[in-house]
Amino acid sequence: MSIRLFVLERYDRAPGESVDEPVGALTTGVTRLRGAVRIPADDVVLALVEGPDAETVAAVAAAAGWRVDRLGTAEWIVAPESPATQPWGEES
Repeated sequence: MSIRLFVLERYDRAPGESVDEPVGALTTGVTRLRGAVRIPADDVVLALVEGPDAETVAAVAAAAGWRVDRLGTAEWIVAPESPATQPWGEES
């Protein structure tokens, strides 16, 4: 099974939606959340998710309660080697 990268876009929170979207639930046995960012100026959240195909990624997002306004394939320019363990500027 080939693993591909997808970008999920979510625009303008609907009334009653939480500020903290359940993006963590986008990691399952078949998908992996690689990162998510909010762009406040555009009121958009972008989530990068690896999975076998767009249909599977969309189904996982729906099961997680994460509304997807646009889903497309993506390509890494620079892939993260590992998740950040602490905020910038803080020492361990």
